[in-house]
Amino acid sequence: MDKQFKRIFLVVLDSVGIGEAPDAADFDDIGADTLGHIADYVGGLKMPTMAKLGLSHIKQISGIDKVDAPLAYFTKMEEASVGKDTMTGHWELMGLHIDQPFQTFPNGFPDELINEIIEKTGRGVIGNKPASGTEILDELGDKHIETGDLIIYTSADSVLQIAAHEDVVPIEELYHICEIARKLTLNEKYMVGRVIARPFVGEPGNFNRTANRHDYALKPFGRTVMNELKDADYDVIALGKITDIFDGEGITETVRTVDNDDGMEKLIQSMDQEFTGLNFLNLVDFDAKYGHRRDPKGYAEALEAFDQQLPQVIEKLRRDDLLIITADHGNDPTHHGTDHTREYVPLLAYHKGINAGRELPIRKTFADIGATIADNFKVTNPAHGDSFLEDIIE
Repeated sequence: MDKQFKRIFLVVLDSVGIGEAPDAADFDDIGADTLGHIADYVGGLKMPTMAKLGLSHIKQISGIDKVDAPLAYFTKMEEASVGKDTMTGHWELMGLHIDQPFQTFPNGFPDELINEIIEKTGRGVIGNKPASGTEILDELGDKHIETGDLIIYTSADSVLQIAAHEDVVPIEELYHICEIARKLTLNEKYMVGRVIARPFVGEPGNFNRTANRHDYALKPFGRTVMNELKDADYDVIALGKITDIFDGEGITETVRTVDNDDGMEKLIQSMDQEFTGLNFLNLVDFDAKYGHRRDPKGYAEALEAFDQQLPQVIEKLRRDDLLIITADHGNDPTHHGTDHTREYVPLLAYHKGINAGRELPIRKTFADIGATIADNFKVTNPAHGDSFLEDIIE
């Protein structure tokens, strides 16, 4: 086959780590193993498609057969950047190295920042703590309606989230408030990855978040492979939260998704599309719905549901398509706390020209994926990462 793939489909299973990284102790994550512990918890994962690709050749996972002849090239990747958050992981996948971690706020945001938000928006603030987005509405939604105060909360990620009822704080005002908060948190003192508008509707006891969410992310600190592709007139199709993670940089088309199933459906639909370049999907439910909420059973069900949809993707691949499946960090639902976990992530590379899959060397940075994509399309590779393109072409 030609050494250049026309279309590359990159699927990020958000938080699906595959065992503690060499520097896990630096992150208080000794023993973390997202896939392994989930599989053990449920008595074995049923993922026959990932088994065929070679997942258990990377690390033996309970319930997932170690097949004699894996279909894909396989290995695991180590994160080189200093963080373990979503933005750091994705930015590194596209060639960046982050040496200053985004800040998290396990005790809420500093009074100085909250007071600045109050002063500049003219509204009070309630909450200011890590919380589930649905639970904090149940707790504070009625008080918000009564007072008009903003519900501010965070999570284990580097996020400042502002929730407001659409009948109390109009959408445009909420967006303006988030823009103010974004400007206030751009400096090194706070280093917040994302500010998120979280509008909701309904009555006490029956609040529902709406589709008017809007993310205000930091722009990547340098050029990524996506910038290089776009500038060379290649397509960069972003599915799910990719546009938010990169603040729109290097993207030619955005497709929103509502959950993992919808993300996979949108991916399958996009495979009928004529394009040349990168199709980049993030499946966030693993992380947001199950990892942070420490729900190994739900996480297992989501993994198995993904595996059931994966054959449709494989079937639709053309001879000049490449499928890469990986992750951006770990989030072991059996681990202490609710934070991400510092882990290796799996790497599976599949195309229909493979005669026999085999193991690749362990990658020392996620940026090897970006380097491979850059190599394939003959665009400039950012400073970090080594291509494995020649290793997966037969």
